[in-house]
Amino acid sequence: MRSGRKVVGTSMVLYLTQNDTHDSARFGFVVSKAVGGAVQRNLVKRRFRSAIRNRHSLFLPGQHLVIKALPGSPGVTWNELSQDLDNCLARLGVKSDQTLESR
Repeated sequence: MRSGRKVVGTSMVLYLTQNDTHDSARFGFVVSKAVGGAVQRNLVKRRFRSAIRNRHSLFLPGQHLVIKALPGSPGVTWNELSQDLDNCLARLGVKSDQTLESR
């Protein structure tokens, strides 16, 4: 992404941009073969989707978030992934007024 902000976490890289449109927020996930085989890649994608689904209300209309998985992502627990995502989002300026529960 050529514009926007980038934050690197322990298991992911986040890119956030803002468009002038009033469409709902959009999310994309990049999980390359460097992460592992198909089973590991799909597990990482499912976890990312679920984590974003729990935080969807934090994003403003027109924001686009891309999450790129790093090679160590399959070995990370759900709680570690959630904490890493929350830390990265806070560094991007996407903050929550409420504490999100880890599931």
